Amino acid sequence: MINNSIKIHPASEEEIDHQSEKSGGKLSLDIYKTEKEIVIVAPIAGPKKSDIKISINKDILTITGKRKAKEKIKEEQYYTKECFWGDFQRSIILPNEANTEQIDATFENNVLEIKIGRINKEKSKIIKISA
Repeated sequence: MINNSIKIHPASEEEIDHQSEKSGGKLSLDIYKTEKEIVIVAPIAGPKKSDIKISINKDILTITGKRKAKEKIKEEQYYTKECFWGDFQRSIILPNEANTEQIDATFENNVLEIKIGRINKEKSKIIKISA
């Protein structure tokens, strides 16, 4: 089941190619698993929920968006410039146990959280050899 807090849709091959050509900032992610889910957490300062797009193509999840500065500041006015403003993207290959039919994404307090259900797979299996 997909929660439409943030729109998630299948990406076309064309979109994936276009995204890989984009230059821009990269997101930092924490990715971990619980008993039932794979969880992706990304702190993203700046954008609104509507500025973030999540897409899935086969086993690749891509997060794209844009951070907009509040005002234009000339380069010569900066003492230090460490924050990134503009387009960003991050793609990750999902593990085999990811159930892409069961995804929930939220964006609250500048933190994007994506929860993907895990397919329950047996760790090992004994196979009998028949005569």
